[in-house]
Order: sequence, then C-alpha cells, then structure tokens
Amino acid sequence: MNPGGRKRPSAVFLSAAAAITMAAATLLFAQSDRGDYSQRNLGSLAQPVMPAPDASAKYSVGSYPLYWPELEAGEGRELVTGYCNACHSPRYILMQPPLTHDQWAAEVTKMVKTFGMPIPESDQTIIINYLATHYSQETRKR
Repeated sequence: MNPGGRKRPSAVFLSAAAAITMAAATLLFAQSDRGDYSQRNLGSLAQPVMPAPDASAKYSVGSYPLYWPELEAGEGRELVTGYCNACHSPRYILMQPPLTHDQWAAEVTKMVKTFGMPIPESDQTIIINYLATHYSQETRKR
C-alpha cells in the first residue's frame, strides 16, 4: 500500500492495458492510413475495380417473354380484347379467381363507373356473359 491508503495497480494489469491500447491504436492507424476514416470518402463504400471486358467477350441474355396469354374462344372475346386491353393485359383477367356472373358484372361495372372505360351497355352485357361463361368456377380451365 502506498502512503495514501490506496492500492497501486499491478504491473501485469498495466502492461496488459498498455498492450491493448497499442493494438487498438495500431489498428485505427492502419484503417486511417488505408483511407477508411478520411474526409474524402465519407459515406462511400470501397468497391473492387471491375476488370475490363475482353474484346472478344459476348454478353447476351435470352429474350424476355412478352407474349400475352390467349383468352378462350367465344362470343365476346374481341370485345374483351378491345376494351379490356386498353388498360391491362389478358393476364390480369386470368389472375382473377373464378368469379360468378354477378361478380363479373360488378368488375365490369367498376371498370366503367370507377375507372371511366366507355363501354356501351350492350357491349357490357356481352363482355359479362363471355367472362362468366369462360372464367367461372365451373368452366375455368386455367
């Protein structure tokens, strides 16, 4: 004990603390020297440089499938294609669950009244009948 009554830190503790401090300082210096902690690259990520492409290299991918699925043949198909494709592809019709006649009527009414598709009432009836005939629970093939 020293004259003030306090314990003195042991030499082992002091040397361990000095070693840890030196290791941390060395690591920080190395990162700083490498440029990880500098004003010139704040907020950036280090990325490896991409190799230049070989002049004889060929890069290509196959064509993206842009086909539209075919709707079932029947009376009203051309009306559905003409009116409905103005806003969406036939795929949107095929993505719907099988709907009843009244549900298809509600969908067509929504397209006319909510979304403003100008479909005459006579064509609406044909479209609803076509959709209910080919895309109901009983008749849906897909």
